[in-house]
Amino acid sequence: VQLQASGGGLVQAGDSLRLSCAASASTGSFFAVGWFRQAPGKEREFVGVSRRGGTTSYADSVKGRFTISRDNTKNTVHLQMNSLKPEDTAVYYCAARQYYSGRDSYPIDYDYWGQGTLVTVSS
Repeated sequence: VQLQASGGGLVQAGDSLRLSCAASASTGSFFAVGWFRQAPGKEREFVGVSRRGGTTSYADSVKGRFTISRDNTKNTVHLQMNSLKPEDTAVYYCAARQYYSGRDSYPIDYDYWGQGTLVTVSS
């Protein structure tokens, strides 16, 4: 299984950006598809997750601003990011997990990873 993240770029604070994660397999086969990010000099951190059945969860830092949606017909998962802040600057990764783990925010629990796409938010 391969994941391809795209859509990153340079934007200004307050702008919106939509990231996409295209999978080589059916996204409907994954129990969870998550987004993580890693800023320079920092550890990879959880952004949000979309679970089979339609539930989602988000990190407190992005709650209310970011939304994850799945399009299983196109095997793509999107991360809509609104009201972007300079502290959102990071490389964003999508990841997928086949089965339930109960630990959505743990990178180690994900089976497949995309290559990352850089988001830079200027002030």
